[in-house]
Amino acid sequence: MFFVVLATDAPGASEKRSEIGPIHRAHLRNPCNHRVKVHLGGPMLTTQGSATNGTLLIVEADDIAVVSEFVADDPYSQAGVFKSVEIRPWAWTLGAPQPTVNAENMN
Repeated sequence: MFFVVLATDAPGASEKRSEIGPIHRAHLRNPCNHRVKVHLGGPMLTTQGSATNGTLLIVEADDIAVVSEFVADDPYSQAGVFKSVEIRPWAWTLGAPQPTVNAENMN
């Protein structure tokens, strides 16, 4: 299943975000013990586009509980960068990645 993660920054979190950014990005690229695949991600911006105010991720996982654990272990979450996080199941249609073909089924 695919999920959208919408995280909104806490007021005054920009300094923490800058400090922890490299560790956060490493967590997204290598989820370690989590069964989550991050497909897309990036910072959300203010309406004027002048500052970061959150994070958006498109992830793949077996269920929402797995995604919740992954987000809870995110360095931004642990450092209090996020004021709120919303995780929603998502039906990726337009531009969705192709299913992986299993070589055993190619007869």
